[in-house]
Amino acid sequence: MPVPALPRLGLGCAPLANLYRAITEEEAEATVAAAFDAGRPVTYLDTAPHYGLGRSEERLGRALAGRDRASYVLSTKVGRRLRDLEPGETPDGQGFTDVPDRARVWDFTADGIRATLEGSLTRLGVDAVDIVYLHDVEDHLPEVYATGFPALAELRDQGMVKAIGFGMNHSDVLARLVADLDVDVVLCAGRWTLLERTAYDDLLPVCERRGTKVVVGGVYNSGLLADPRPGAHYDYAAAPQELLDRALDMAAVCGEFGVPLRAAALRYPFAHPSVVSALVGAASAAEVRDNTAMFDHDIPDAMWHALVERGLLDPDVPLPLAASLAAGE
Repeated sequence: MPVPALPRLGLGCAPLANLYRAITEEEAEATVAAAFDAGRPVTYLDTAPHYGLGRSEERLGRALAGRDRASYVLSTKVGRRLRDLEPGETPDGQGFTDVPDRARVWDFTADGIRATLEGSLTRLGVDAVDIVYLHDVEDHLPEVYATGFPALAELRDQGMVKAIGFGMNHSDVLARLVADLDVDVVLCAGRWTLLERTAYDDLLPVCERRGTKVVVGGVYNSGLLADPRPGAHYDYAAAPQELLDRALDMAAVCGEFGVPLRAAALRYPFAHPSVVSALVGAASAAEVRDNTAMFDHDIPDAMWHALVERGLLDPDVPLPLAASLAAGE
């Protein structure tokens, strides 16, 4: 089946599961409601069992209750199956706070893939999702090739899901998987950004050749491109001084054209024609509205050329110029 048409801007739902800080049920519901009510609807919603040990899916499901299923695109992930805790065990939040009494188990068997998806459908309160990604599988490739991907492909063939693929932040592994397998779409986090071109060199050429769609995540590289300051994170760790300086220089150039760095970072991945959507997390309605405002900010072509001229973007990378973006809408 073809990949469902995706809005350019999607909502990453990990923050709904108390990622790094707790939010209330009301805040989670308001966040999802804002995604539908924004001037640019943010109606591609991505979640995973991993996010808060199922809490993201549960909160998203409650927030979507009563909405027309045709009004949004929904993706979740497999690879980590959830189970109840045994006596004496405690939950491992892995960055999520106030989590349910569950544990994650890597499971790439056909039964495990199906059970993981069925668990997600129950938590989400829907009969089907549109896209299923095998999640963070870079250390489990033998199992993926042997059973995990074939099981997911069978679910696609049976019509249980429209499109399948992989989600991770290792673009080289994604490139190999796209080259080897019948992959509809990949979710690549942090490897095709203003600060990093890795995916441009390894993944995106393969996707363009194979017709595989690309959803990007991590457009702010863990925060550095959202707020470049000492102590800012890059790729989940403190940013090296060299990258901090480059981000600050980029912010200064963007500022000369009246453009926030966040707006440039969110727009930039669409320079490549294989990129169809960008997922950005939010933990409040205000953050959703800010994301849409950043996405729709007017960016003159001259700004992109200035970034190249000043050595802040490589001269061989594509630029998200207005004419090419308009053609892709």
